[in-house]
Amino acid sequence: MGKVMVGNAQLQGMVEEKWSGRADGYSDIVNGEMNGFQKGAWLAEIDKLTRFGADIVPRVLDIGTGPGFFAIILSQRGWKVTGVDCVPEMLGRARANSARYGVAPEFLPMDSHALAFGDGGFDLLLSRNVTWTLYDPVAAYGEWRRVLRPGGQLLIFDANWYRHLFDERAMELKRRAEREAYERFKLTPFEESDPEMAKVMYSSLPMGRNLRPDWDVERLKELGFRDIEVDLDISERVWDEESRVRYSDTPLFAIRAVKG
Repeated sequence: MGKVMVGNAQLQGMVEEKWSGRADGYSDIVNGEMNGFQKGAWLAEIDKLTRFGADIVPRVLDIGTGPGFFAIILSQRGWKVTGVDCVPEMLGRARANSARYGVAPEFLPMDSHALAFGDGGFDLLLSRNVTWTLYDPVAAYGEWRRVLRPGGQLLIFDANWYRHLFDERAMELKRRAEREAYERFKLTPFEESDPEMAKVMYSSLPMGRNLRPDWDVERLKELGFRDIEVDLDISERVWDEESRVRYSDTPLFAIRAVKG
């Protein structure tokens, strides 16, 4: 796919428009995870990666909180959580879901490239399936580092989403995953509500062209993060069987880094 030149403001608008239309669907997913094995699985992953003393109540920033899954489960254990998202509809679902599960994290509308927080205010910053949507990931990672305290921890959970648009081998793996998902579960590929807009957006977002998480690790080092740890595939632990088959071409990776 040839690159379509789109400015950052236009690209951000496309991202917001796409996910505003999926707020209800993602909220249903969150509620399913809250009542399934995923809640415990994700808490176990976060506990394995984070290092906090028993007397610490971490100040947490959930970037791209969506319908609020991380914000809810970490608030339930007593952590002080702020969730930010650029999509108002997602924040509305996050507030409703939090009330349903008896917690009240703070939710704020915000572009993750330009955080409206002072320096060093958070002990932990985490995100899930967000970084691939960044129009300027280096700038965003710099902002994320800024709002972490010295020694603060960054957790990134993501995959090489849409790399198949730029890599022939990745396309082969994608097609194989789609065939198996249909043969085993009768799952068909997701249909875009606006295919033309999606095509422009996916071809313009820079992360699809980068081989991750190697690319992320190098940028994080350059920005001054240290003690970087990578798990190339946590899918077996946090995804159900249908998801593992459907996305077998794009396993979910985890990155942990510490602000130097």
